[in-house]
Parts: sequence; C-alpha cells; structure tokens
Amino acid sequence: MKMSRFTLSMFLLFTLLACTEQERTSQELFFHGAFQGELVNDDIREASGLEASTTNPGLLWTHNDSGDEARIFLIHEDGRNAKTFYLKNTDNRDWEDIAVGPGPEEGKSYIYLAEIGDNNAVYEYKYIYRFEEPQLSDPKEIGETDIIRFQYPDGNRDAECLMIDPATRDLYIVSKREAKVHVYVARYPQPTGETLIPEKLGTLPFHKIIAGDISSDGSEIIMKTYDEVLYWKRKEEESIMQALSGPAVKIPYEREPQGEAIAWKADGTGFYTLSEEPGEKEAGVYFYKRK
Repeated sequence: MKMSRFTLSMFLLFTLLACTEQERTSQELFFHGAFQGELVNDDIREASGLEASTTNPGLLWTHNDSGDEARIFLIHEDGRNAKTFYLKNTDNRDWEDIAVGPGPEEGKSYIYLAEIGDNNAVYEYKYIYRFEEPQLSDPKEIGETDIIRFQYPDGNRDAECLMIDPATRDLYIVSKREAKVHVYVARYPQPTGETLIPEKLGTLPFHKIIAGDISSDGSEIIMKTYDEVLYWKRKEEESIMQALSGPAVKIPYEREPQGEAIAWKADGTGFYTLSEEPGEKEAGVYFYKRK
C-alpha cells in the first residue's frame, strides 16, 4: 500500500518523537558513569563477572574468565582488593558470570559461578557452582560447593550472562553469539546429582549479550553488550521473560576497553561496570548513579 505524503510525514514524525522520548527517558534514569578512583589489582586481568556482596556491604565480587585459578576476588567499590578466595577441587575452564542471591537454605546468601563460556560451542555440559557467600573474615579457602550441571535443550551454546530472580530463585542464562540471543531458565530447585535441562523461553533482538543482573528486589533488569547497556523495568505481576519481551531502554554507557561485567549496587541506587584488560590497557570500576 502506497503512503500519501501526509501519512508518510506523520509516520516519520511519530517515529522521531518515539526515539526522542526513549532517549529522554534513558537520560533521566542514571547519570553517566564515574570512574571510582583505583585500577583493579594486577591479578584481575580478565574480569568477566561482577556482583554486589550481600554479606559484605559495600564490597563487590569479581573473577577472571578462562585459564585462571579457581578463585574469586572481593574488592572495594573503588577497585581496591579486599581479599581473594579459592575454590577447592574446581577448575576455571571458562567462568563468565557471577550472581548472588538466595539458595537452598532460607536466610542465607549464595554465590553462583557460571562456567558457561564456550567460544566454539564444543562442550556438551556447562556448570554453575553454588556455595554459601563468604564473609571477609572467613578462611580464604571455600569448602563445600554444589555443582549444577546442565545441557541446553537445543545444542551447545556460548553464554556470558547469568542472573538470579531473588523472588523465585530461578536462574536465567542468556546466550551470546546468535543474531537474536536465546533466554533459558533453570527453575528452582536446581538438582545437583543429575544433568539439568533448562527451559528455553524465547529470544531477544540483541547480539553479543555479555553480562546481566537483576536488582535485589527483582524489579529491574540490566544487560550489556560491548557497546551499550540495556534496561528493563519489571512490573509487579510480570515474569522475567515478560519484562524482557518489552522494549529495552538504552542507558548512556562509558565505553570500556572490553567491558564484560555489570552489577546492580546492593541498595539499588545505581550499577557498576568493570572491564577486561586487553593488551596494555588497564581497567577499574565505573559507577552509574541513579538520578
């Protein structure tokens, strides 16, 4: 059907107004990122996950991806190292994200470490390591660890995004390399003595999702690509996938050398990003304060 000049003009006007409104909305949500003042320590060269600590207020968890020791770093918000913890009887094949949230025992906080990286889609099984979140004063060796082994229902995938819904304890995994990334859910309780097959919920119209986080109250979702941060507001009656099926707001983002980590601040007053350090470039924590 051929548009009249008037119809075409009105269509273009409404499109422009919609784009302008989305840009205005994104500018109203958060300030631009502010560098927090310190470069992360030299052991953190390929930071691929980031999460605010629950048991250590004001501190953040991070880790390297493939090839590092089986260790996680507790750092200050400005990037200074607080303590390094080591997992026993576990390897870091390709840890790509970290989440903190509720778990099997009520009233306790757990860390979920996602060994879900698979650049060439050759690994049949992926793993999520779950253990009680340490306190700063705890021994540096982490003892008991639950191993959640899973296999995708539709073939091997590379993924770098793990999120937990604090209300349901369901785990959400978002793939990376498809033209439209896939969203999977591993519903609670996740078994540890068998192979879990997560449910595929659908796709999102984005490419190379490399990190994500759900706020501690479950009402907001952020994800990032290498170039931008995406934001969704979740209504009270919505599931995570229903919220993600709505339009994403693109938030202003300070481009990092190779930013692969994002996390809400525990109190919801903003979010953090952290980059890998490709070549000789160094990285530190950025904070995006809520307006």
